[in-house]
Amino acid sequence: MQRIVLTFGLIGGGVLAVLMFATLPFQDQIGFDRGALVGYTTMVLAFLMVYVGVRSYRDTAGGAITFGRAFQVGLLISLVITACYVAVWQVMYYGFMPDFFDKYIAFALEKARQGGASEADLARQAKDLRDFAVMYQNPLVNIAFSLLEPLPVGLVFTLVTAGVLGRRTGPRDGSA
Repeated sequence: MQRIVLTFGLIGGGVLAVLMFATLPFQDQIGFDRGALVGYTTMVLAFLMVYVGVRSYRDTAGGAITFGRAFQVGLLISLVITACYVAVWQVMYYGFMPDFFDKYIAFALEKARQGGASEADLARQAKDLRDFAVMYQNPLVNIAFSLLEPLPVGLVFTLVTAGVLGRRTGPRDGSA
């Protein structure tokens, strides 16, 4: 199981890393509105490896796998992919995007301004965003927030995969 988890987790993590770095030169053209769409699409492509990995595990285990075992394998693959995402984000954020929060704060305030926010609301939002940016500079806080982005996607893929591929090993007539 460890070999399959690492193989498919690292393939998914590699897909994520390549796509994240491929979009880096275009971050200003993509913008923050479409950036979330691009980011989550990238995650979906990477987390397809959960299905492929669990199916591979099932096929090498005699063609049957329980929901619990499929969930376990899928979750471990998801955790490897998530760890890769966090590592790549740390490199990108600290190494290539030193002005990320300055740009994000300007974007968020402009969006709020266009939405009709008052000057008092804008000042409060600006302060909150600057406070968060200072907190986000702490690598542990950065890592914690970075984990929260891909992990739900991985959990959804894990549950769906376990539901699709998992089978009971006993009789299906309800007698077991």
